[in-house]
Amino acid sequence: MVTVACLAAALQPLLTTVADAAARESGMIERQGKVTGATFVQTLVFGWLGRPDASLSQLAQVAATCGLPISPQGLDARFTAAAATCLKTVLAAAMRQVLAAAPVALPVLRRFTGVSVWDSTTVTLPDALAAVWPGCGGRVATHTRAALKVQVRWELTTGALELAEVQAGRASDRAAADRAAPLPAGALRLTDLGYVSLARLSDLTAQGVFVLCRLPAHVAVFDGRGRRWTAAALLNRQGGATVDLPVTLGVAERTPVRLVARRVAPAVAARRRRAWRTAAKREGRAVSRERLALADWDASITTVPTAQLSATEALTLVRARWQVELLFKLWKSHGRIDEWRSGQPWRILCEVYAKLLAMLIQHWCLLLRCWADPARSLVKAAAVVRQHALILATARGQQRRLQAALTTLREALAAAGRLTTRRARPSTAHLLLALGAADPVPHQAECLAA
Repeated sequence: MVTVACLAAALQPLLTTVADAAARESGMIERQGKVTGATFVQTLVFGWLGRPDASLSQLAQVAATCGLPISPQGLDARFTAAAATCLKTVLAAAMRQVLAAAPVALPVLRRFTGVSVWDSTTVTLPDALAAVWPGCGGRVATHTRAALKVQVRWELTTGALELAEVQAGRASDRAAADRAAPLPAGALRLTDLGYVSLARLSDLTAQGVFVLCRLPAHVAVFDGRGRRWTAAALLNRQGGATVDLPVTLGVAERTPVRLVARRVAPAVAARRRRAWRTAAKREGRAVSRERLALADWDASITTVPTAQLSATEALTLVRARWQVELLFKLWKSHGRIDEWRSGQPWRILCEVYAKLLAMLIQHWCLLLRCWADPARSLVKAAAVVRQHALILATARGQQRRLQAALTTLREALAAAGRLTTRRARPSTAHLLLALGAADPVPHQAECLAA
């Protein structure tokens, strides 16, 4: 379980010795001067953590707090390719550390040895950075040639956040997930369709890892008698609003799974079809008949046995995958990792790296006090962390001062707000709490430093 001492022990070397070494190795610092790797990293991370839209003048004020007297113009001159390399090195060092909180009080999650969500977020960069981070290209002439992607594996029981090495925007999501460290037997992997293949599904089953994800629209489905169906046709043949069927997927693979689904209201299905057609028209393509037919259903596949997770529980738990989308929204809407106030490419790249590092540190801080309460609001708690960014900056990476600042932050987080209870559209946390399930497999969390 992460503690103030544990977090301070992770932050102190990262913001001092690691940053200084990265500055020397990158060539950013060639001789001893007033600017060091530590003061430079601390200035940018805590400056943009506290004010994601901070100007050079405001960053210079934070620099003075960190023990670096420098003018806005002097700071601007430091945004070079070497500085970007320095920040990237410090970010990579932070990504190798994993901190975990006490398990959240959701019994349904603790039936597994872990519940992990895989997803990625992309930051579009200026075309001038295409040689550093190649993008996917597109139909427009600008702002498509360069992008970077961050892969995230988030353990929802303990809040442990693993970030894979930053990769080019054109890189494959599935390949990045396949290179990650394996999950323990008995873990549940909540994933998006971009990370699913029938071969991978079979491999995970052989490893004792469970999977829960949305049903792919175009996969071949075979019932218990070996008859082939489209998914929508098979679901429409069933009676009742909720379906739980053993099926196999794939003409060649014949991967065994449970097909769990719930029929939605006609108005919901109609809204989905309109949204899909609008998106397809914008992208110059058509929506397949198979996908349009599935609009009538919330349909998922899982390898978890029925005795461990009912259809109703599975259809509720699959919603938890969207928590990672809310995390990315927190990073982009509030942390503004994809916004900047400059057109200078290397300054932009420095800002992206520093803000990603700030978001990781912010997440570690949230684990100090918020995680055990499933109804906590990460948005409200993150606002508390931003308010304390300058206090953390005054610690200057010193262990005792960091511990004092983190203790103050932990107490402030205790007063952070909770999710608003909504009768019409309850949050995922409230729906999971309402399941009221037993906890046959307790899961213990630890503070890990890899």
